Amino acid sequence: MKKLEHIGIAVKSLDVSNKLFAKLLGKPHYKIEEVESEGVRTSFFAVGDIKIELLEATRPDSAIAKYIEKRGEGLHHLAFEVDPIETKMSELAESGFKLLADEPKPGADNKAIVFLHPKTTNGVLVELCQERR
Repeated sequence: MKKLEHIGIAVKSLDVSNKLFAKLLGKPHYKIEEVESEGVRTSFFAVGDIKIELLEATRPDSAIAKYIEKRGEGLHHLAFEVDPIETKMSELAESGFKLLADEPKPGADNKAIVFLHPKTTNGVLVELCQERR
C-alpha cells in the first residue's frame, strides 16, 4: 500500500453534509461527481495529503442507500492507493482476503477501484484504488 488515499463517509444529503464539513474543515469541497454505475454522488474535501469523500445515494438499491438504511450515516470505508491494482489484488487474494469483484471498476476522482470484504478485514470496508490511465 502506498498511502491512505481517502476516507469515505456515507451521508443522507450532500448539500447538508457539504455545509457541515466546510464549517468543520474551514474550506469548501473541491469537487462533486456522480458515479452512475454505483448509484452514488460524491463530494471531496482535501485535508493535507488525504481526502474526505462524502457519499450520497442516488437510488434506493445502491450500496450506500443500503448501508445508511442498516447502519445510518458515518464512516463507510478506508481507501488505500496501490499501484498496480491488479498485482495488489492478486497478492491479497492469495493471502486470504476476499475481494468483492474480480476486476477493478471505474470509481470517482478518476480512480480504478475494488473493495475487500469486511469479514476479512476486521469489519472495516477497505477500498484499493489506483489512478486510471
